[in-house]
Amino acid sequence: MSKAVTVADHLVERLIEWGVDTIFGFPGDGINGIMESLRTHQDKLRFIQVRHEEAAAFAACGYAKYTDRLGVCLATSGPGGVHLLNGLYDAKCDGQPVLAITGHTFHDLIGTNYQQDVDLDKLFMDVAAYNQRVMGPAHVINVVDEAVKTSLTRRTVSHITIPKDIQEWTKSESERSSANIAKHSGDLFATNYPVPPDRLLKQAADLINKGSKVALMIGRGCLGARQEVLALAEAAGAPIIKALLGKAVVPDRDPHTTGGIGLLGTAPSQDALKECDTFILAGSSFPYMEFLPKPGQAKTVQIDCDATRIGLRHPADVGLVGDCGAVLRALLPLIEHKKNRSFLEKSQKRMADWNQLMKERGTRQDMPMKPQVVTYHLNKLLDSNAIVSSDSGTIATWTARYVEMRDDMKFSLSGSLATMANGLPYSIGAAVAYPGRQVVCVVGDGGFNDVDGRDCHTREIQVARESHRY
Repeated sequence: MSKAVTVADHLVERLIEWGVDTIFGFPGDGINGIMESLRTHQDKLRFIQVRHEEAAAFAACGYAKYTDRLGVCLATSGPGGVHLLNGLYDAKCDGQPVLAITGHTFHDLIGTNYQQDVDLDKLFMDVAAYNQRVMGPAHVINVVDEAVKTSLTRRTVSHITIPKDIQEWTKSESERSSANIAKHSGDLFATNYPVPPDRLLKQAADLINKGSKVALMIGRGCLGARQEVLALAEAAGAPIIKALLGKAVVPDRDPHTTGGIGLLGTAPSQDALKECDTFILAGSSFPYMEFLPKPGQAKTVQIDCDATRIGLRHPADVGLVGDCGAVLRALLPLIEHKKNRSFLEKSQKRMADWNQLMKERGTRQDMPMKPQVVTYHLNKLLDSNAIVSSDSGTIATWTARYVEMRDDMKFSLSGSLATMANGLPYSIGAAVAYPGRQVVCVVGDGGFNDVDGRDCHTREIQVARESHRY
């Protein structure tokens, strides 16, 4: 006799149909039904157990950042769901598609002060763009489809909560409403990356072509558009300034880039933004406006996939909405190659001096040892396709300045939220996604002892190691 299909089975099977193959989480009796379904589907969907729910959310965020796929995390009812919040806000703030799944107390005891009766669908109202409680077998597939599509389309967090008893309910077509037609919901995500009209592309090109001191600042929206970014920088004679989440867009030793910006950045980047007369901002919502050109100083072209970000940090003369790679490919044929390279050459000279200064500070021999020395020498040990995650705090400064992106390396950290304790869970997400690749985590003592302390992270290191076997 075949096993009856439960709500949890529908959930897991629909996630598999969406291409999900990894879930990060921590068990609890509020998700027993889901855990059992994960057990019976473990040949198609891996459950990666961390030691704290917050780490599960961070790992899902890191997985999304490094793969450009949906990250999924799972936590039990009540406090388990509460623990997810910090990692989910990290995903929301950095625009990453993450689906959180939580348990809930018994459906007919919600609101009666029963054990772990935390109304998680209300608690998650701010962090999740889609946030629903599953009401039965005929409801779950519709909700999963909407949650996944919302996260992928808006690059944000979605949340599904399922009462513990409903997880084990079996399918009954007689319970389906007449309006809820079976199989009406589809597991298809259609991307929407428009290209700006020719009129706006020409306006942007004219502005760039007229500029004599063009600066190009890029962020994580340009990941995957390395060749287009370099082509624009070469044609416009523009130094490339990198917001930290865009560190891996171009190699740090490429002659066009002056590295990072802000408190963790370089002096040449700051000088370029102070002196430019034309400013291109692509794929970044870098929040520290005091480091950007002063309003009115430079004519500005901004490129972003989100129209609400145009003019958010700096007034834009032309806004180009769309995927950065696609927009740049459409813009490049209109850009004239600048013969005067003096602005770029000035930045390159400054960058050579800066690199020499970093070398001097990274090779100091005095005691106690300076933190720059550690990351300076770590940089020499990294593979050309290493994946590097940094925690928050001063450790991010040394990573930003001394760990140099090369070839196919990847890098990330908690950007807008700037939370501690993200580094190691990010690395777990990376190690699971890319078995066999070198994965390096740079964490300070605060981040290492956060969440549940050193014992928790020691176990997570073991999880990261074991993930290379998959």
